[in-house]
Amino acid sequence: MDTTPSPRSPAVSHIPRPHPASGAGAGAGADPDTRALATVMHAAFFLLLGASVARFLLRHPGEPRTPWVLALSIALSLLYVLGPVVGATRTPGPLDRGTTGTVTRPPGRGRPTLRRRIWLGLVVATWVVLVVLAPSFAWCAVPLFFTALRTLPPRAAIVLVALLTAFVVAAQVRLSTTFDPNLFLAPPAVAALATAVFVHMERQTQAQRALIDDLIRTRRELAATERREGTLAERQRLSMEIHDTLAQHLSSQQMLLQAADRTWESDPGTARAHVRTATDITARGLAEARRLVHDLAPPELENGAGLADALRALDAGPDIAVRFHLEGTAAPLPDRAESALLRIAQGALSNIREHSGARTAALTLSFLGDQVVLDIADDGDGFTEPRSAGPDRGHGLPAIRARVRQLGGTLTIESTPGEGTVLSASIPLEPTG
Repeated sequence: MDTTPSPRSPAVSHIPRPHPASGAGAGAGADPDTRALATVMHAAFFLLLGASVARFLLRHPGEPRTPWVLALSIALSLLYVLGPVVGATRTPGPLDRGTTGTVTRPPGRGRPTLRRRIWLGLVVATWVVLVVLAPSFAWCAVPLFFTALRTLPPRAAIVLVALLTAFVVAAQVRLSTTFDPNLFLAPPAVAALATAVFVHMERQTQAQRALIDDLIRTRRELAATERREGTLAERQRLSMEIHDTLAQHLSSQQMLLQAADRTWESDPGTARAHVRTATDITARGLAEARRLVHDLAPPELENGAGLADALRALDAGPDIAVRFHLEGTAAPLPDRAESALLRIAQGALSNIREHSGARTAALTLSFLGDQVVLDIADDGDGFTEPRSAGPDRGHGLPAIRARVRQLGGTLTIESTPGEGTVLSASIPLEPTG
């Protein structure tokens, strides 16, 4: 039973946020929609690039610029493929404070890293030279629109898209032999449509992230509120119970005993009556105290169930087999001792489940006449740090030590790396004869 506490996650599980994949490739951690969009974008880029190369070779065979066009096409392909290699992560952008007061960093609004800016500049420059040599490569700009929008902050991306669109219009006009209005209208329309769709998707994604953050925060606050209210309600219930029963009985006893003390010499009969009444009240107070203790006892010990039966019913989860063994003749134990031993067993099994990596655990309850001993053994990883030599870490062992100490018992822990751990709690019993 390895008692090394594992790192605790927050009260609410973390929900990973998909970040827009900047550049040529989406990251491995991107959500499925982002990966699908990136795949379509890559396929469109290479399809347009291949079609442009084929068109140039078919219409301009044997021209002196052909080697340059082919070399630049290959260079553009390699640069585009190298996009994910140079890093898709942006440097942090400015922090925003939301309406709830939470400081957040807007996703997708940071500044591109220096390597990303250099990479994007090389891609655009190579494409520009290609278009100058062969205007048919102009339509490769459409995938580059998305690349710019995913890489740069919105304003810079829109400026770059506008420049690319203007260059596409110029290239198409240069390629055309007659005036065609579509050459002036089609590229800006395509660019505007691509930009609008991308910006809308970004805003939808940010709204979804904000909604998820609000839901997580609300759930965390609700859980904390419920815990506080439950704790306060239980404290209030116990305080009322103690005030209405034990405190009233003690107050009555005090008054009666004080009255008996004042009349002991002058009226012994009345004084003895006060003492008898105080004794009756003490009996009722003791019964109330026992009822309170019974209400606070573990539910596993209710309905007359003994400690052995309660221990036999314990488990440590579906992956750990728990065996129970009883040694000696079971004897009645004080309620306090039964509750403490049951809680010790539950805490030890919780440690085994969370920290040890064990497959089996064994509980042994031994009645040795003047003491009762509970042994909990597991076949887990064990540990090398002697826990008795330093302060306990976590909450499991300190709680076990406190329970044993309150009953005047002793706790020993033996562990060997790779061979498991044995925890032994020994509680002394008062003699009955």
